[in-house]
Amino acid sequence: MPFSTAPVLAARGRATVVLASGDPFWHGAGGSLLRDLERHEWVSHPAPSCFALAANALGWRLEDTLCLGLHAAPFARLRPLLGRGVRAICTLRDGAAAAELAGYLCSIGLGESALTLLERLGGPKQRIRSTTAAGFDLSEIDAPVVAAIEAVGHGLPQASGLEDALFASDGQITKRPIRALTLSALAPRVGEHLWDIGGGSGSVSVEWCLAARGASATSFEARPDRLVNIRRNAEDFGLAHRLTAIEGRAPQVLQGQPLPDCVFIGGGGNQALLDHLWDILPEGTRLVANGVTLETETLLMQAQAARGGHLLKMELAEAGPLGSMRGWERARPVIQWSVSR
Repeated sequence: MPFSTAPVLAARGRATVVLASGDPFWHGAGGSLLRDLERHEWVSHPAPSCFALAANALGWRLEDTLCLGLHAAPFARLRPLLGRGVRAICTLRDGAAAAELAGYLCSIGLGESALTLLERLGGPKQRIRSTTAAGFDLSEIDAPVVAAIEAVGHGLPQASGLEDALFASDGQITKRPIRALTLSALAPRVGEHLWDIGGGSGSVSVEWCLAARGASATSFEARPDRLVNIRRNAEDFGLAHRLTAIEGRAPQVLQGQPLPDCVFIGGGGNQALLDHLWDILPEGTRLVANGVTLETETLLMQAQAARGGHLLKMELAEAGPLGSMRGWERARPVIQWSVSR
């Protein structure tokens, strides 16, 4: 469970022992303590982790199994990871959290998934019980406990362009096909950070974070009601630790923010903002801007003529009712400028 390191650090300079479960450096106490200790101040003697003990009890290959610390993190961290056939071992806060996990799996359409609880592993009171998320009826669950999941059902699609309905939105959202093309232009890479200016629902930031391991984003939005949707989407997709929403208008709100690897302008682009970004962004930073108005189209065409890069015009149409028959319903064209600083 989350704990304070203060009592240990208060004993700094004296011989002190910390008894921690399993491997201190795999979702354990070691990582928390070492934020404040020097290398010469500590010695660690690891024992088999709960993940190793669980895999051994189940006969699962650990290299093919997701291992997650959910004793101090939301279950939503599972949402982007689980899908048909995926196996995961998760630490849990306590016995009551097992029923909460089963309920969460049902809420995301994975109720038929097999769920095995492994209690007090490695000791004389070890117990292993299996059920399904939908049929969960286990009681008197003793900690420490881990849950092993064999997912049954469809997880989230792994390609960019998730369905619009998956996001909380007031209608201000980069629509699915445009979002897929936008993510392609943004080209997220491992560990990179995005500035999403004019975040709307935060859908682009969400998909940026989903696309690459360790990718993170800051979404800037002037309207408080839309910030609520951005934060909700971050939580629903298990990304609240990697996606931050900040209220304010650019370029003023950008002051003091750590510089990004990539910038997306989804709304509110103007010449002053483009000039400001060009002045402050490091060389090599990628910039992608979308626009739908005639004024923004002119702005982006002039920017491309002055600074280079690539211009793309996206014109889409979907089939819809036309009297007793069907016809094409055209969306407003979107102009996209992409360039490297």
